[in-house]
Amino acid sequence: MKIGSPKEVFPGEARVALTPESALQLQKLGHECMVQAGAGAAAGFSDAAYEAAGVEVVKTAKALWTAADVVVKVRPPSEGEAKLLREGQTLISFFYPAANEKLMGAAAKKGASVIAMDMVPRISRAQKMDALSSMANIAGYRAVIEAGNNFGRFFTGQVTAAGKVPPAKVLVVGAGVAGLAAIGTATSLGAITYAFDVRPEVAEQVESMGAEFVFLDFEEEQADGAATGGYAAVSSPEFREAQLAKFRELAPEVDIVITTALIPNREAPELWTEDMVAAMKPGSVIVDLAAEKGGNCKQTVMDEKIVTDNGVTIIGYTDFPSRMATQSSTLYGNNIRHMLADLTPEKDGVIDHNMEDDVIRGATIAHASEVTFPPPPPKVAAIAAQAKKPAPKEMTAEEKKAAEAAAFKAQTKNQVTLLGIGAALILLVGLVAPASFMQHFIVFVLSVFVGFQVIWGVAHSLHTPLMAVTNAISSIIILGALMQIGSSSFIVVVLAALSVFMAGINIFGGFLVTRRMLAMFQKS
Repeated sequence: MKIGSPKEVFPGEARVALTPESALQLQKLGHECMVQAGAGAAAGFSDAAYEAAGVEVVKTAKALWTAADVVVKVRPPSEGEAKLLREGQTLISFFYPAANEKLMGAAAKKGASVIAMDMVPRISRAQKMDALSSMANIAGYRAVIEAGNNFGRFFTGQVTAAGKVPPAKVLVVGAGVAGLAAIGTATSLGAITYAFDVRPEVAEQVESMGAEFVFLDFEEEQADGAATGGYAAVSSPEFREAQLAKFRELAPEVDIVITTALIPNREAPELWTEDMVAAMKPGSVIVDLAAEKGGNCKQTVMDEKIVTDNGVTIIGYTDFPSRMATQSSTLYGNNIRHMLADLTPEKDGVIDHNMEDDVIRGATIAHASEVTFPPPPPKVAAIAAQAKKPAPKEMTAEEKKAAEAAAFKAQTKNQVTLLGIGAALILLVGLVAPASFMQHFIVFVLSVFVGFQVIWGVAHSLHTPLMAVTNAISSIIILGALMQIGSSSFIVVVLAALSVFMAGINIFGGFLVTRRMLAMFQKS
């Protein structure tokens, strides 16, 4: 089929849904690709680059919409573009169906199939098609860059001959994809970074990135992520008050605030109030990534940058991904390509719109002249919810102590039993075997036993980071081999030498692998 990408008509939109690289991959699926002249210019992709990739360049948008079987876009279609849809045609783009019901109905009436990239279910298999996460990742990164551009100091602390410069303090509200990207960027620039999220289970992710998680002295049962599509659910009024109280406490201390909190199909919750803005230091910066949905700060003006009376800059841009159009188009083009790969399972260039597929059904909002929004819950989510077991009852301190004592007694009993069996076997062998054999056999048994006991005591979760150490411990067999090298038997000497050689490879190889793993996390 012919896949076409028109030039975006939304003011200021620089992204394009089809790149030369993604077009090459789509051609391998058996599709033909076309693009409107100049569609990729703002993102750095020339018409010549498309032609070199085998993409047909069409002069007008009308010609492209007429010729294409599948139209791929970034922004939702305008009313004029919706009129160009025809029966049997497929449109793939961001759509925001809850806010564009009239447009969705018009597309269904035309008999076109519409796949909304913002409706891709957040399940493991669909991660490669999750365009919202791709764009949120870029938005989080760009938010920190924009904050730095409007912040009058360094992010990192410095000690110079001219004086000491303290590091900036950054608070990221919301640890979703955008929030984690902002945290990673802020910490890499040297800022002291704090992060808050209504889901306390993300604290480990936040802390692993070098930031400090802001905990509340408040417990609230959170909704299952499968039931909320991977997003945070609405919090109770009591939780919200505790949250705002904590933010008021932090407001005078932080220099930069980046808010990312959104709840699907709802107005953005107000998390940074007017009194918090007033409490911030002059020169501080707020970047509101929820500006398009009303903003987490109600003083935010969408698509504008304002400065308050006390000198706080509030940025409400909604086009952060478009400000990095080349990178955004590349990632979004890959999301589109993966979606089309699922729609073309036979790789024969024929679209198979399988409504039994969780991902395709979840993202399809119009098909066969019917509106198919909202979609049913993904089957995998229903299975997970059915299989979910109730949380175990938390033990008291006395119960934990008793359980640990019982486990210690059971382990000691097992070890004594094994040692007794081992001693009996060695004694039995010693009665029938010559003394020379027993000397070697005892060294072998002790080496194996000591190595096994030491390694078995290391928690399984620590085996990977402690690979070099556990390998070195497991190679305690080297000691036995060294003791045997002085043997009078040529065969024993050869075997002992081979043992030392192989154990040495194990030790040094383990240290080498661990060093390479640690180098992955070091700053260049």
